[in-house]
Amino acid sequence: MDENKVARIKELVNILNHASKVYYQDGSEEMSNFEYDKLYDELVALEKETGFVMSESPTVNVGYEVLSELPKEKHASPMLSLDKTKDVDVLADFIRGQRGVISWKLDGLTVVLTYREGKLFKAVTRGNGEIGEVITNNARVFKNIPLNIPYQGELILRGEAVIKYSDFEKINEEIADADAKYKNPRNLCSGSVRQLNNEITAKRNVNFFAFALIQADGVDFKNSILEQFAWLQTQGFEVVEHYGVTSEEMRDRVAYFAEAIKTNDFPSDGLVLMYDDIAYGISLGNTAKFPRNGLAFKWQDEVATTKLVEIEWSASRTGLINPVAIFEPVSLEGTTVSRASVHNVSVCESLKLCTGDEITVYKANMIIPQIAENLTKTGFEGVPDTCPVCGGKTYVKEDNDIKYLYCENPECPAKKIKKYTHFASRNAMNIDGLSEETLEKFVDSGYIREFADIYHLSDYEQEIVGTKGFGQKSYDKFIASIDASRKTESYRIIYGLGILNVGLTNAKMLCKAYKNDLAALVATTKDKLLEIDGVGDVIADSFVEFFRNPNNMAEYEKLLKELTIEDEEIVEANNESITGKTFVITGSVNHFANRDEVKKVIESLGGKATNSVTKKTDYLINNDILSNSSKNKKAKELGIPIITEEEFIEMSGVEK
Repeated sequence: MDENKVARIKELVNILNHASKVYYQDGSEEMSNFEYDKLYDELVALEKETGFVMSESPTVNVGYEVLSELPKEKHASPMLSLDKTKDVDVLADFIRGQRGVISWKLDGLTVVLTYREGKLFKAVTRGNGEIGEVITNNARVFKNIPLNIPYQGELILRGEAVIKYSDFEKINEEIADADAKYKNPRNLCSGSVRQLNNEITAKRNVNFFAFALIQADGVDFKNSILEQFAWLQTQGFEVVEHYGVTSEEMRDRVAYFAEAIKTNDFPSDGLVLMYDDIAYGISLGNTAKFPRNGLAFKWQDEVATTKLVEIEWSASRTGLINPVAIFEPVSLEGTTVSRASVHNVSVCESLKLCTGDEITVYKANMIIPQIAENLTKTGFEGVPDTCPVCGGKTYVKEDNDIKYLYCENPECPAKKIKKYTHFASRNAMNIDGLSEETLEKFVDSGYIREFADIYHLSDYEQEIVGTKGFGQKSYDKFIASIDASRKTESYRIIYGLGILNVGLTNAKMLCKAYKNDLAALVATTKDKLLEIDGVGDVIADSFVEFFRNPNNMAEYEKLLKELTIEDEEIVEANNESITGKTFVITGSVNHFANRDEVKKVIESLGGKATNSVTKKTDYLINNDILSNSSKNKKAKELGIPIITEEEFIEMSGVEK
């Protein structure tokens, strides 16, 4: 066996698995879909040629490991991926002599729904294909999902949870800080569906489209997927757009979808073709990774060749400087494009980008401009030594083997503008009228040098009203909003400060842990923060480092003088059975809205709720006492009592 080819296989497996982890788990991106597919195809070819396949190869594994704190559940049968092609002729040959069903391959999060006695019983994500996450409470608030259906037997179906482009854009419009905006609808949907608090899910307008019926005993579908789709519609489900198709009709039907995607409001990354004859499809069996009854089609991207004019470096609030490729304008999918994000320094290096290089560009899923290849490969010209905004020194930081460029100047105007934009955003101080563009003018004019200055903009009324683009009406509006923000809550202040790694949820968690005592919170130590469930080294280090900086502390103290904090009172009752006890909650709950509500009850009665079963755990709450879950096993090993939700309710004395 060729040692060089084996080494290349191992290298490709590591590269592709890391890219998948970054995309699916971290919600980031280190390479384009085009580049991933190219490397994946190279791996497939090498494995076929050598017969050498690693156990961790993405060609034999489906999805990435589930790591969230949602309850886990094993699927009745593994959810395999479909093999894929970019060739319409391959699709036509696949169903030659048969009738097929072709539909959108939606780009969201796959969810399995189970209905019993006409009611939604359970919802589970695909997860890694074998084990998914239970999201029943979140599924109940999907925008278009039926909670009750006419069919009274057990119904199991699969579908895609997606967020429309229009809703995605509305959500992003409400986020003033450009760095905090969501990258794409798929990542937003994934995060929305997997929330521990379904109130957040409800606000995101998640839609569900059924694409496969797994079980519905007693219903005659005439051995046809098309009949299954029609029946699902009678039960109140929205099904994925689909059409019956023959081999001869394939090219015209794919052309229809290719035109429709240009105006489609739902994200799609291709098409799915299945045999309409259910029995025939099942009879073909599966490979180790792919079922043989269907085939996925990925768009043959329209690729254009152009010249790289420059790499533009764009500074952000955190100091991160993002590379953007500027190239000679080309027409792609009916529009003219001239720029594309390159994501980070590592991508620049892998593409060997240099000004003047001949590159090929395409639109990922026919929408987002990306660089496909660098045909010249002169060699990456390197990162700028100075920040493009302030001229301060830059440095490269490596995070999870990916290189990023940062500006080290704490006084960089880009940081300040983004910092104040974040401070004024809806989830922070909620100051309407202070857009990034407006704040840039105020910073440049010297009106704002620190947070507290925002509350003294009225000192510059004459100057602001006389500035081009402003008038008395707009001035009065944002001044009124500034004054309204003076009465605020602790978590909004902590979140608004823009502390690295401390998002909105973390800010709420920290303030709650310290009973909204900001003086105690900002003076805390790393060790004390690590005692809070959900706080790890990264958050603790960022928080402590921020408030140990004398400049940050001085700015914070000046800000507090401008504000009146009006927090909801945290009332804690005591219960002898709960006080001082540590609980772990796992599995689904029936009497509470979600597990967070159970945690709130425990904490309100003087107890503590954690995520992991340890020697310090007093009780594990699990309605399925006989399950073989890891937490049940651990509790039994340690002799920790496992109680049901009903037993907890009786113990706590709450009324449900």
